[in-house]
Amino acid sequence: MTARPDQTEAGARAPYATPDDLRQALVDAGVLHLTAVDGVHHRSWDWERVLRGVEAHVMAKRVATNAPRRWFPPVMPREEFLRTDYVRSFPDLVGSIDVFTGGDREHRALLEVLDEGGDWTAHLTPAEVMLPSSVCHPLYGTLPHDVPAEGLDEECSGWSFRHEPSLDPARMQVFRMYEFVRIGTPEQALAHRDEWLERGLSALAELGLPVRAEAANDPFFGRVGTMLAVNQLDAQLKYEMCVDLTEVRPTAIASSNYHEDHFGQTFGLHLADGAPAHSACVGFGLDRVTLALFAVHGMQPDDWPGEVRSALSL
Repeated sequence: MTARPDQTEAGARAPYATPDDLRQALVDAGVLHLTAVDGVHHRSWDWERVLRGVEAHVMAKRVATNAPRRWFPPVMPREEFLRTDYVRSFPDLVGSIDVFTGGDREHRALLEVLDEGGDWTAHLTPAEVMLPSSVCHPLYGTLPHDVPAEGLDEECSGWSFRHEPSLDPARMQVFRMYEFVRIGTPEQALAHRDEWLERGLSALAELGLPVRAEAANDPFFGRVGTMLAVNQLDAQLKYEMCVDLTEVRPTAIASSNYHEDHFGQTFGLHLADGAPAHSACVGFGLDRVTLALFAVHGMQPDDWPGEVRSALSL
């Protein structure tokens, strides 16, 4: 049994020494259950009810009360995924789905390879769907091409997949997020990014989390990706809301991002003057925030501070 960190004067627990210590505490308490694949976990009901409380808490912070809300399935159309250009920037994180489309002869050939211990997946073909790597990716292809002068506000929730196997419980391969998205002029998108950064920090602080903002960049792939990451950081396009869950590194539990006109160009979203629309989103990592709550307040939600339980409707 891994010992819990000592409680601080503020009521929050000190960071765990390592991600291994945090993972073991979660497993020992039955909050998470490991599987044969790193980064793929079974969640307990305690985890799930906290996560649902986090989602409701985040949703209550909405400002654009007329914004549509969508809960996306864990797959999205392949063609729309390719239009996001995610494969160019993050090929190592992509999750493709393959299916069997043959007949009896092809099935027999597959079974022969399977029985011999070979690569039976060579007998499958790519499906028409992919695993989304960001929750907002399925959104853009469904929006009207002509963006109104007041811009578009959208909210979306769903599952994301990123192929980064890890024993760190903060790096799950499949996870849920809730996002507030704004599409419009550069000024509208930047205002959304900046306003939601402050609003997000406040919402997370209400849960008793010692959160702070840090400029950040995405993990672009390869040599070209290194340059993209530096440019993203220099331009301050992305901010993460971080908590120290371990002594090793801070953990981002939410982020506020300005995409410039990337999705406007890709999906043909235009302003009244014909220029491509700009976009921004703030994403709350529902599983990451839930992890932070267990790490900071302890493994028994019934023992958490009253104001935190009240905010989560526990």
